[in-house]
Amino acid sequence: MIPYGRQTISEADIQAVVEVLRSDFLTQGPTIPAFENAVANYCGTQYAFAVNSATSALHIACLALGVGKGDSVWTSPITFVASANCALYCGADVDFVDIDPRTYNLSVEKLTEKLAWAEQIGKLPKVVIPVHLCGQPCDMAGIYALSQRYGFKIIEDASHAIGGKYQNQSIGNCRYSDITVFSFHPVKIITTGEGGMALTNDAALAERLDRLRSHGITRDPAQMTHTPDGPWYYQQLELGFNYRMTDMQAALGLSQMQRLDEFVSKRHALSQRYDALLADQPIITPWQHPDSYSGLHLYVIRLQLDKISKTHREVFEALRVAGIGVNLHYIPVYRQPYYEQLGFKEGYCLEAERYYTETISLPMYPELTEAQQDYVVAKLEEALAR
Repeated sequence: MIPYGRQTISEADIQAVVEVLRSDFLTQGPTIPAFENAVANYCGTQYAFAVNSATSALHIACLALGVGKGDSVWTSPITFVASANCALYCGADVDFVDIDPRTYNLSVEKLTEKLAWAEQIGKLPKVVIPVHLCGQPCDMAGIYALSQRYGFKIIEDASHAIGGKYQNQSIGNCRYSDITVFSFHPVKIITTGEGGMALTNDAALAERLDRLRSHGITRDPAQMTHTPDGPWYYQQLELGFNYRMTDMQAALGLSQMQRLDEFVSKRHALSQRYDALLADQPIITPWQHPDSYSGLHLYVIRLQLDKISKTHREVFEALRVAGIGVNLHYIPVYRQPYYEQLGFKEGYCLEAERYYTETISLPMYPELTEAQQDYVVAKLEEALAR
């Protein structure tokens, strides 16, 4: 089976983890801040906080921004459910903004329309979470301009996008957002096994992110309500969580950071080769905005169903039968039964639903060989031609 994505682990990665296993620190040690500093320096951000998943990073990002009961958080419907669930964890409401038909990211045009309507009825969002789908950044300058007008905060869900750029600057620099979140799941650009990170340039947000990932506890006397009782002293200032990353995971991430640009470059070479091989097929290949340099976590094709005799499902299943682990990213979040119970119905975001009926994610990872890629393309051509 050729998977749609997989980790790339080197002997250097393995040795880095082994060194931690032989050290005095398996959980909270010096490798975590070293990894955080590496990511922050790469992105050009002041603060970075490693956690056990991007879901956890999204949760504490919402909490750090004060999201709670009575608030509303808006995001894209074409994302993993965590981009929306994080708001529900805080007791807030969730709403969705339809996608752009070319980038498949949250549409600034639709966001503009929805904000104007929400202002009239007094239901503006507290936070908007744009998702950099497949690694291609959203129109962050446009979203940021709207945030200045309407007063909402921004969390960039860049789970797919580390190593990418927006307007020639690294994604994660928080130029147009309050907090950016990365994922280090094995199929992502770099991995820590499971893991995530929240980045910010705001000192107050950084203080809260740091506490919230570790039970709401501080050992910093400057944050305490009174003078410490002694050098052992700590205080729990708020209800936090055990969302910390381990030194073992951080060692893998720190090692992988050394090859981040190489990984993204290889993904771009594979993408360009797919583009050339598939140019004459009845599909739409990924379009890249000129302002962006995608992390290319995913290579998503869109079937031109009016030009083929097979259904979306038939093409998908033919590829799976051929041993190709294609996937679909994603089912519109509001079509999940849980969200339908909250009142969302079919037809809420029409472009997102059209996208769902036509797209397939082809294999994309640095170690995908040309022979494997040729096989994927040949089997796709067969499936489309039958």
